[in-house]
Amino acid sequence: MPSIGLRSTMMASASLIGLLVALCLFLLGYGSASRFVLAASTCTALAFLLIDIFAKLRNGDLGLDLIAALAMAATLWFGEYLAGAIVALMYAGGQFLEAYAHRRADEGMTALLAQVPRTALRLRQNGIEEVPIPELAVGDVLMIRRGDVIPADGTLMTGHASIDQSVLTGEAFPVAVSSGERISSGATNAGDAIEIRVESRAEDSTYSGIVKLVEASKRSKARIARLADRYAIAFLLLTLAIAAGAAILSGDMARIVAVLVVATPCPLILAVPVALAAGTSKAAKAGVLVKGAGPLEILADASVAVFDKTGTLTAGDPEVVSIDGPEGPDRILRLAASLDQASSHVVGRAIVREAQRRQLTLSRPTDVSELPGAGISGLVDGIRVSVGGDTYFTPEGKPPRAPERKGTMQASVFIDGRLAGEIGFEDRLRGDAVELVAKLRKLGFGRIVLASGDERSVAAAIAGSLSLDAVEARLSPVEKVEVIARERAASKRLGGKVLMVGDGVNDAPALAAADVGIAVGATNLAAAAEAADIVLIRNDLGRIASAIEIARRSRAIAVQSIFAGIGLSLVAMIFAGAGFLPPVTGAMLQEVIDVAVILNALRALR
Repeated sequence: MPSIGLRSTMMASASLIGLLVALCLFLLGYGSASRFVLAASTCTALAFLLIDIFAKLRNGDLGLDLIAALAMAATLWFGEYLAGAIVALMYAGGQFLEAYAHRRADEGMTALLAQVPRTALRLRQNGIEEVPIPELAVGDVLMIRRGDVIPADGTLMTGHASIDQSVLTGEAFPVAVSSGERISSGATNAGDAIEIRVESRAEDSTYSGIVKLVEASKRSKARIARLADRYAIAFLLLTLAIAAGAAILSGDMARIVAVLVVATPCPLILAVPVALAAGTSKAAKAGVLVKGAGPLEILADASVAVFDKTGTLTAGDPEVVSIDGPEGPDRILRLAASLDQASSHVVGRAIVREAQRRQLTLSRPTDVSELPGAGISGLVDGIRVSVGGDTYFTPEGKPPRAPERKGTMQASVFIDGRLAGEIGFEDRLRGDAVELVAKLRKLGFGRIVLASGDERSVAAAIAGSLSLDAVEARLSPVEKVEVIARERAASKRLGGKVLMVGDGVNDAPALAAADVGIAVGATNLAAAAEAADIVLIRNDLGRIASAIEIARRSRAIAVQSIFAGIGLSLVAMIFAGAGFLPPVTGAMLQEVIDVAVILNALRALR
């Protein structure tokens, strides 16, 4: 069976050609032949329409296509062949406009799909081999030539690279990447050939996550579209009632044709999906990928926001802010940083960075042992050094520490078994977080909550700096879901929806539980693809506010299209039922209304 786009094109072409041929025959004086061509053109369009109707009936959908079919059938029954041909042409034109609009709406996403690579060049000891993307494994070293698309998330092994990330982030110019930095799949190598080490399988990588979202968005159907289907039943019954009433009161059965002709329901059938699909396209171009029209509509209703802290409102990369203790700060830092060179923990990396910033000379550690997530111990220049949190040291081996600074976390440094000092860290607030909260307030968000797994003092400091309404701390993933449930119960009474924003990994249960979940951070897109409804692929929190504005505008245009189309159609139906609109004039008037409403829906693309 032809695709919807091909079918709409064939239907529109047949209707247009039929009208043109009929016009030529009429001008040449072949009136009967002209009427025959008009009838044949209407029958052809009706046949295409019936195929669509039966397909929808099998899925349990009873939509407004039925009114268009009844209108065409009535014109054939009563011999109003010109009116029937006009209805057929305009309805087919509406279907064609819908297909065109969806192609336009897909333009923001098709560039992603076009970038999917099929093979990669894997380096071996005996040379280079070309392998299918699914065969890539973590640890493989790949050669990426100029112009090649990065097939999987990886780390740059060569000195420097110029990477074009425009498909992923919209950045107009290539970005410079240094050795050891991460490169996301889907980006393009804009410079000389480079080598990367694969950090995740292709199916688990950033680009794969984005593609999954694109595919999901094409399969989704918005709740507002189902609402339009419910309007369709009421509109169908009202149309039949007006048509029957007009015929009975006037005694003229032809009035049925006039009413049905002006009731052809393109606004309900086409305008809603066009507006919402256009909104998802515009969001994609703004760096926000939405899993279809449904989440976009729910986002428009959001009035409560719940935020994760680390990696969402903060950078997720702590910095050293204080060094206190009986030993000198530089000695404490140098010994701790020398030892932490052997650790991959985020705190250890922060200590090393601070020592390098201060240009301290670091020694090579030996006899190193580490308890993951707790602390590390080893020899530095023959001195026993230990760095860790409270859980790493026994109460007997560690005297009480000084009170913690508000909003900071601390690590203890022991030198030769005695406490030498405390290093304080702070996960600094992102610069765009303050602006986002201010924008959300302007958009009418009455409650903004911080839900964090950190200590209360740390979480409270961030919440206080942003003037948030509430803070929940020391939360497990399950407890974050409970926070979402409480906020939803409270917001439901006010008719609002709950938005959850997190980094998409430990926040996944809460992202899935919220009315609409937004995952931020490009490195977590693959994990977020299953849990979140929306993914922010540009590292800019301001895009969240932009997405909300796009969602509200798209929904407003969709609803406007519904009620404007229905209202104008009802007025035209009343005039037609009263005998003021003959079928041909009514058909032309109704289709002008339909096209205007669909063009209005296309405004969501701008």
